[in-house]
Amino acid sequence: MRDSEPTQAKLIILSGPAGSGKTTLCERLLAEHPDSFRRVITCTTRSPREGEVHGEDYYFLSPEEFEQRLAKGEFYEHAQVHGRYYGTLKSEIDRHLDAGHHVLLNIDVQGAASFREAEKDSPALTGRLHTIFVSVTPEQMRERMLGRGDNDESDIARRLKSAQDELARTGEFDHVIPSADKESDYQRVLMLIKRLTSGLTGR
Repeated sequence: MRDSEPTQAKLIILSGPAGSGKTTLCERLLAEHPDSFRRVITCTTRSPREGEVHGEDYYFLSPEEFEQRLAKGEFYEHAQVHGRYYGTLKSEIDRHLDAGHHVLLNIDVQGAASFREAEKDSPALTGRLHTIFVSVTPEQMRERMLGRGDNDESDIARRLKSAQDELARTGEFDHVIPSADKESDYQRVLMLIKRLTSGLTGR
């Protein structure tokens, strides 16, 4: 953990492969501690899924608009995943940090690496970035994806292959939490974030 002022707003990045539960962890943290965190709305060029709303779940951009913003340097990080663009706008992060709010971001390993690079040249991020990786075994991943019922065998195989590369990069993260079950994972992540932010209180 890097030294910084206890009251300084932090950017907490939570990463992990498919089946790690990182999305559920982020959603619960945001729901149970709305006064402690601000959620970042990221951009994507994929189509909205049923029930998703532009400006609430994602900023749904056309590939052309995404590339225009990219050319203007508006993103802290971006990536192409399965043929679609994803990215995090600098303005989304900076406005919350400038207001003194902690920011919680659910992002993949590649995105976390981009933020680490951005921190080197960004006064807005210096000393504020903390990265957490939720690690799962291939067996856990497969069991959890099968349990969802929305992944076929080819999709599971593709995600397991991608996870091998992600798991090999756990050493890049400030903190690694081996996944056990939803409740214990949540309590361990919450305890860690309390230490990092020095101001988060449980309910």
